[in-house]
Amino acid sequence: MAAQKQMTIPATYMRGGTSKGVFFNLKDLPEAAQVAGHARDQILLRVIGSPDPYAKQIDGMGGATSSTSKTVIVTKSQKPEHDVDYLFGQIAIDQPFVDWTGNCGNLSAAVGPYAIHQGLVDASRIPENGVCTVRIWQVNIQQTIIAHVPIVDGRVQELGDFELDGVTFPAAEIPLAFCEEVDPEATTGIFPTGKLKEQLDVPDIGSFEVTMIQAGIPTVFLHAEDLGYTGTELQEAINSDPQALVKLEKIRAYASLKMGLISDLAEAVTRQHTPKIAFAAPAQSYVSSSGKAVDASQIDLVVRAMSMGKLHHAMMGTAAIAIAAAACVPGTIVYEKRSSKTGNKVCFGHPSGTLTVGAEMVEHNGVWQMQQAIMSRSARILMKGEVYLPENTF
Repeated sequence: MAAQKQMTIPATYMRGGTSKGVFFNLKDLPEAAQVAGHARDQILLRVIGSPDPYAKQIDGMGGATSSTSKTVIVTKSQKPEHDVDYLFGQIAIDQPFVDWTGNCGNLSAAVGPYAIHQGLVDASRIPENGVCTVRIWQVNIQQTIIAHVPIVDGRVQELGDFELDGVTFPAAEIPLAFCEEVDPEATTGIFPTGKLKEQLDVPDIGSFEVTMIQAGIPTVFLHAEDLGYTGTELQEAINSDPQALVKLEKIRAYASLKMGLISDLAEAVTRQHTPKIAFAAPAQSYVSSSGKAVDASQIDLVVRAMSMGKLHHAMMGTAAIAIAAAACVPGTIVYEKRSSKTGNKVCFGHPSGTLTVGAEMVEHNGVWQMQQAIMSRSARILMKGEVYLPENTF
């Protein structure tokens, strides 16, 4: 057997919010992978360690969960009034595909710091001390994200006292604004079918009242009680139940079809990142996965969400935006579950604790649009260097 060689690619391993991913500067990728296509996908799959029939990603950088099987490509933006373009790839764990259909709200927090570290933000815009506003164009969903990155002595300040449930150690706070263009003449908005609630019929499973929304990330919300849940479940209760996972995936597939995200049910298998499926219930007291007590009086409602076929350990940032948007529109399932029906901010309980997120909504002639969603995250470089992969990867 002829000796095989490895190739290297500069990369940065970062935590953003409650996710981790491998970050690449577009110019550092092999020329064939600097454009969308087979070469790029094969490289990212091999870097993360997929497809892995053992579902462990031992021979790659992935952590065998949806939160840690992620990649990001950043480049200087050609779009006016933006600093960088940000492309997100969700890597399937046991299947050979990269899902490019959505964004990662958690890793969005790491894009600003990464861009500054890579010299992709004009030096004149970085203060010696203060906050650097990084203007990000999210390529997957064509959205502007504004990241407010703290700077001390001309460098990104990563450490601090901001605590985020789902992340063990505190860090510096990075406020994020997810911005949307509002069209006063729009005839469709964030509800793809035009309905705030409707019935979703799933053969051999049942009929469910749902709210389907496209804000942050396409999401279908259900009543927790309709699924036989309280809404305070932790990962083990869902992920150890194969029948429940199959049931939830089938509901997600039929919702995807009804939302117009796919044209055939078979397509749902290769579109695992979107839509998300989530279930909500009124505020309740429970103990989080870390042992932290969450009191019903501290939150407006509880929500659990599935990601890549498993219950998420906390809450996806993009799904949090969907929660905030739906919570601000009277008539949705999420709004109905809120203990407080006033204000544009909502605090919800998730498996790891609580999260507060706000949304600014606009309604015109019955058409709802989201102007902006705001939440805080943190980010930190975990490792920087080169990733190794076989030279014949693509």
